[in-house]
Amino acid sequence: MVQPVIAVFPGTFDPMTLGHQDLISRSARLFSSVVVAVAAAHHKKTLFTLDERLDMVRTVFAAQANVRVESFSGLVRDFAVAQGARVMVRGVRSVTDFDYEAQLAGMNRALAPDVDTLFLTPDSRFQFISSTLVREIATLKGDVRQFVAPQVFERLAAKLAA
Repeated sequence: MVQPVIAVFPGTFDPMTLGHQDLISRSARLFSSVVVAVAAAHHKKTLFTLDERLDMVRTVFAAQANVRVESFSGLVRDFAVAQGARVMVRGVRSVTDFDYEAQLAGMNRALAPDVDTLFLTPDSRFQFISSTLVREIATLKGDVRQFVAPQVFERLAAKLAA
């Protein structure tokens, strides 16, 4: 009998984009449970606080019963092992992403041999979207509605209006 498989989908989600949503939703169809691991991101200056990012992701996935949202700091490998995950899902948009993600996957495999990394590519409609570009466009007063969920757009607009 096949046992349920827990997958971890880590990221900063500053903000969560439609590309992230696409990959997480597809992961939720592949695995019995997906834990969206929102990084504290001490090494990055984020637009949104950790609590704001957690709340945005939880709001977007509120109706998806097998998606859980948690924060983590430190090594994602430690978080995945603590969750009982057997898979870490990573999004890959380009060759540049793949090169970096393949190196991470190799290191994570050496550190946690029981956790496999699965690469997913986003739907072609979302291939070019990144949180960095969304933040930059929004900061310069560009319209980013087509790149993020309505709930995320509202929070982004409110944050930048303050």
